[in-house]
Amino acid sequence: MSKYWIIISFLLFFFNLEAQVNKDSIDLRYLEDQIYLSLTYNILTDKPSDVAQNGFSGGVSFGFIKDIPFNENRNFGIGIGLGYAYNAFIQNLKISTENQITLFEAAQDYDTNRFGISALEMPIEIRWRNSTPQKYKFWRVYGGVKLAYVVSAKTIYRDTDENISTKNVSEFNKIQYGLTLSTGFSTWNLYVYYGLNPIFKSVNFNNEKLDLKEFNVGLKFYIM
Repeated sequence: MSKYWIIISFLLFFFNLEAQVNKDSIDLRYLEDQIYLSLTYNILTDKPSDVAQNGFSGGVSFGFIKDIPFNENRNFGIGIGLGYAYNAFIQNLKISTENQITLFEAAQDYDTNRFGISALEMPIEIRWRNSTPQKYKFWRVYGGVKLAYVVSAKTIYRDTDENISTKNVSEFNKIQYGLTLSTGFSTWNLYVYYGLNPIFKSVNFNNEKLDLKEFNVGLKFYIM
């Protein structure tokens, strides 16, 4: 995760520089909130009884959203974007492969067990805010959907006897989607994502369908 925190630090530094720029003219055709960064705590929902999270599962995403106002005041419209997301999940679901077959089982005594997903994402937001050409701190409520295409999915499991790593097993859903909500004032915005489709496809776990979904809650920062 260290490389992702380097990215976060750079973006926060860039945000701070952007905030210090003096706007010496009024742009009646202004656009807002076109670069975003979100930091989240990740929760797995619809877990079977034998699956549990047991550590801090975090995520980061950043990208660009094209702001498209619908009205003359430019405070209602949509945003369509493209970005990158990485989400990690620390839990007790051991994933391994044997003879080209992916195995899922509940782990008990282990040192490390997690999976991480890297994805290209496309957020689509319906946007309301009470901004004006002169007001750069304002309330916003942005709700919508997010589509994601998984480019890499990696699992790591370690205990005293085994060190297992897998990458891009076919059971990960390549296409993921869900509902989003960002709301807040100025820099600080509550961000929520609720996944609508499972992280895995066609997986049976202890005679149950493994229907894990993703729920993310955290902060989202916008600039421009």
